[in-house]
Amino acid sequence: MQFLKNFLNIKSDKEFKKQLHNVLGFVPNKLILYKTALSHRSVREGADENNERLEFLGDAVLSSIVGHFLFMRYPYKDEGFLTEMRSKMVNRNKLNDIALKMGLKKITFYNKYDSSLKISQIFGNTLEAIIGAVYLDKGYKKTQYWVTMHIITPHLFMDDLENLDINQKNKLYGWANKNGKNLEFETLDETIDNGRRLFTIGAMVDGELIAEAKAFNKKDASQVAAQIAVEKLGI
Repeated sequence: MQFLKNFLNIKSDKEFKKQLHNVLGFVPNKLILYKTALSHRSVREGADENNERLEFLGDAVLSSIVGHFLFMRYPYKDEGFLTEMRSKMVNRNKLNDIALKMGLKKITFYNKYDSSLKISQIFGNTLEAIIGAVYLDKGYKKTQYWVTMHIITPHLFMDDLENLDINQKNKLYGWANKNGKNLEFETLDETIDNGRRLFTIGAMVDGELIAEAKAFNKKDASQVAAQIAVEKLGI
């Protein structure tokens, strides 16, 4: 807590704006929104101080923007295809990777002494909180433009996503059967994240943990874990 207080006291608004501009590509108006969006509960416990409420809002805004993007891009695709593509674009692992590439880890306020947080997916959650902050600061239209230009266009390649088989579980089960392996998906952890149940699912091959992933439902988490396992095993 103390290092966050010191940071906020020492860091001038001018410096903070410059830092945000370097990462986000624009100068924000309401700095307090972004300080809150970048504050993990490990350093700020109050619901009005950490980024969980903004994460909740940003998740909804991002889903709407991505849904509209896909609806306009694929005028002749059915609901099943659009839903599958959205799942590929906004899953926990994908958002965390994007957040790291954008440099959010460098400006996120979290307990750096907690080693588990350094390898967790809090940065993807932070990205959603930032989207919530942009929405409250700039409005929907500008948020839509920012998400499209800074998240979708540079980080989400539609052709690659179209060709990605989202049902990696079937591929992994096929590999396991062919090679006489026992494949199971186990629930490794279940926590409450901003009022929602967050599941950690592990892909186990002959009792060995090959890959794990988190999502707000077991199906999505197991699919992402399967995808990671497929890539790791070179299937």
